[in-house]
Amino acid sequence: MFTDHLAEAAAVPRVAVTRVGVTGHRAIPPAVLPYVRSALRDRFSRTDVELEALSCLAAGADQLFADIALAHGVPVTAVIPGMDYEAHLGDEEARSTYRRILGSCTTRVDLPRQPTHEQAYFAAGCWIVDHCDHLIAVWDGRPARGMGGTGDVVAYARRSGVPVTVLWQAGVRRE
Repeated sequence: MFTDHLAEAAAVPRVAVTRVGVTGHRAIPPAVLPYVRSALRDRFSRTDVELEALSCLAAGADQLFADIALAHGVPVTAVIPGMDYEAHLGDEEARSTYRRILGSCTTRVDLPRQPTHEQAYFAAGCWIVDHCDHLIAVWDGRPARGMGGTGDVVAYARRSGVPVTVLWQAGVRRE
């Protein structure tokens, strides 16, 4: 009988992909970096779930997140804000790291052009929130310094019901 063969088949666990997005500060104080690195390594070394990482690849938290994901074999989707993005990434080291990581990404999403850089950053942060299952925020807990900053993206995620994990060392403030 057909059902007899089903009973003999080994059950194969279904693994769903969990999409993890990032938002965070470009400048991370040295006192916070070891904690953030360790927490990201723990997140991306999980074997009980298949992961995908979503990042804008900005200097700081985004590049650190993407580098650690790639080091753990986690595919990264680059979400590129709708602006002359690379020119605004900071110094040559940040732009070089951006190009290196971008070349290793499995997917690239280029967002529509926005009227201002701040709107482009916020649109990219919202896109990540709208397409992830969990948001990692490398965030000091303070309000955004400009529209589209980390605090704005975290607030949007919380309003949207997306779980947020904040990675920061207690008592440490950004410059």
